[in-house]
Formats: sequence, structure tokens, C-alpha cells
Amino acid sequence: MKKVSWLSLSLMLLCIGGAATTARAQGGLKSGPDSTVLRDTALEQESLHNLEVARHYFKLKKAYKAAVTRCEEIIAGNPTFSRLDEVLYIAGASSLRMSENRGKQKTTTPVDKLREDAREYLSRVVSEYPDSEFRERAENDLAPLGGVKKNEKP
Repeated sequence: MKKVSWLSLSLMLLCIGGAATTARAQGGLKSGPDSTVLRDTALEQESLHNLEVARHYFKLKKAYKAAVTRCEEIIAGNPTFSRLDEVLYIAGASSLRMSENRGKQKTTTPVDKLREDAREYLSRVVSEYPDSEFRERAENDLAPLGGVKKNEKP
């Protein structure tokens, strides 16, 4: 009788342990710096890769059009990305530089549209991420654009 109960207990513990391991392996969502936001690990990694590429285009290649494209992919595909403040800053600063005809890539986008996009992205950095390391740079870049764009939603 004791053998049967120990065997049953062992089997039950093995099943519970295996179920917990399986559940843990399937858990692709992780909480980020803000514990109220759940982040998909795979999507976070993909966004981080795109950010690294955007940084490279922005800083080293001066390929601002390509940098904005990568940033827009992140903004559209992962709006809760943990580094969204940097993404918005690179998108805004790149748009501003393109409006000033700087960089190695030419664009057919009108200057007014580029300046408006820059103001939108940079304003989001200032208003949505007040503690960001990019806030001061965004404010400096916003000065010639008329400052922070006020939120027009009621």
C-alpha cells in the first residue's frame, strides 16, 4: 500500500513539474521596465534589431530616409517598445535633417511635411517621455519648428 502511494505521489509531482515547465516555455510575454506593460519577447528583439539598424543609418551613414523607415516600422508594429523614446527621437531628428536637405539620401517628400513629421515625433518624446535621455535633444530640435506641438485631442 505504501509503495502505491509513494508511486502515485511521485507521478503526480512529476506531472505538475512537467506542466509548469511547459507553461513557462510557452510564456512569450515578459514585463518591461514599466511593470504594467507586457512585452512580447520576440517582438521586442525584432524591434531592438530595427532600432540598431536605424541608429547605424542615422549616426554613421547619414541615411535619414532609411532611418525614418526603420523607425516607422517599429512605431507601427510595436507601439509598446521599451525604447520607443529613442525611436521617436531618431525619426524626428532624421525628418528634420531631411527637411534641411542634409544627409546622403534625397527625398521627394515636401519640406513642410518633413518638418511637420519631425515636430510630431519630437513632441511625443517631450510629452510622453519626460524622463528620457532624448528629451533635451528633442526640445533643442523643436526650437526652430515652433516648439512642442500641443495635443489637439479633446
